Amino acid sequence: MSRNRALLTAAAASAALLALTGCGSSGEPGGAGEELGLVSGDTLTVATEGTYRPFSYHDESGELVGYDVEVAEAVAEKLGVEITFEETQWDAIFAGLDAGRFDTIANQVTITPEREEDYVFSTPYTVSTGVLVVAADNNDITSFADLDGKTTAQSLSSNWNELSKENGATVEAVEGWAQSVALLEQGRVDATINDSLTYLDYANTEDASGIKVAAETEEESQSAFVVTPEREALAQAVDGALDELRADGTLAELGEKYFGEDVSE
Repeated sequence: MSRNRALLTAAAASAALLALTGCGSSGEPGGAGEELGLVSGDTLTVATEGTYRPFSYHDESGELVGYDVEVAEAVAEKLGVEITFEETQWDAIFAGLDAGRFDTIANQVTITPEREEDYVFSTPYTVSTGVLVVAADNNDITSFADLDGKTTAQSLSSNWNELSKENGATVEAVEGWAQSVALLEQGRVDATINDSLTYLDYANTEDASGIKVAAETEEESQSAFVVTPEREALAQAVDGALDELRADGTLAELGEKYFGEDVSE
């Protein structure tokens, strides 16, 4: 469905957005929420985990923040509606969407063919690749094929583990990115593969001078807002809002804030 969303013309999306926002957001009959079919008046109810840094988490003051949170807030503002977040565990998040507990999910939901069979996606607001990370002074590994005979640090449950083994690497099992980087910086492994957003978040918040990206996958992972089929009008309106947020630089600014670069395209 996200592919269909991408085929919408900018004029159609803008027209839909103008029609919706022009109705007002005060909760009166005929308001934007009614036009969008929101579950709670003129309030966009968004499901998110709240434990998924840097996308959706609580800062030191306890406030819910993150890239996905701020993108959702910006979308709601463009739509002319209020916003509320329902913090939900990942295992239950789609069931809650199906049950109508919330309007959409903002939690790095990856667009996949299987999900497109049951749900409608907005255009992506996050695009990432897989990156091969090595020590900054390593000039021997410049492609995934160069992993043959080398050692990588990977979580055994990740698809990056499979990619490592497919390229002939011996895998050192780790629990996550932090342990992978530690082993890499200590020289105990030759490389690690992970999502580019994970690397960018680390480089944006920590000293990444000891590591570098040697290669990245051609395939991209795209994340978007997701709704049930009966709320397709909401997905179309979100597309219009995202178009405006790209045009006015908001998405780029949020990418710079959380990752050091625009990650929306």
